[in-house]
Amino acid sequence: MKITLLGTGDAIGTPKVGCSCPQCTRAKATGTARLRTSLLIENNGRHLLIDSSPDLRQQLLRAGSPHIDAVIWTHGHYDHFIGFGEFYRIQDVPPVFAAPQVLNYCAEIFRFLTFDKGAIQPYEPFDIFGITITPFMVKHPPAFTCGMLFETGESRVAYTADTNIDIPEQSLGLLTNLNLLLLDALVPSDISIHKHMNYLDACTLAGRLAPKDFRCVHMSHMLPWDLPHTGKDGDVFEFP
Repeated sequence: MKITLLGTGDAIGTPKVGCSCPQCTRAKATGTARLRTSLLIENNGRHLLIDSSPDLRQQLLRAGSPHIDAVIWTHGHYDHFIGFGEFYRIQDVPPVFAAPQVLNYCAEIFRFLTFDKGAIQPYEPFDIFGITITPFMVKHPPAFTCGMLFETGESRVAYTADTNIDIPEQSLGLLTNLNLLLLDALVPSDISIHKHMNYLDACTLAGRLAPKDFRCVHMSHMLPWDLPHTGKDGDVFEFP
């Protein structure tokens, strides 16, 4: 299983339009960026996209234009699904899996596209492309949101999606013996956002769950580029 961070930014992205903060200034000077957060998972020669961000066209071009065989939506916020329209006249529109309320809401936006829809339920594992995926509830008020656990052989990788630190205990119970944990970390440690984790929250949760490795994603332009354990667009992780 190969996981590529297609984007690690929040809904605004970095650099932020019209911003001259240190992070945005550095991004514009060096050509670096935090595109909106999404993941590409490759296994058994197939490609699974986790969330279809507004930057999907650019992300797929950067990743070598892979054919996407299926998509999972974690929740119905525009920065996590609106890029799905980029599949129009590019390839056969891939099937999408999501919780029923997420699937119904997002599919209505894309009613001009014809695609297969698969309803998945929290805590009910399903198999696709040799990966066992278990959706789990997180807390991202007021949006119904699921994180995802991916398992292949001896490898376990989890993605919290957007959440604050009050993740249900049933979900935390799944997040043991992880090879990699990808965590929402929207803002610096001295800022609190009721629907997201800050950097300290993410590091604290990672310390509690003790994965072999972790990376912060869904980061705003306020997060410095050189903080430990912050993901970078294009980072690749490979597992048996």
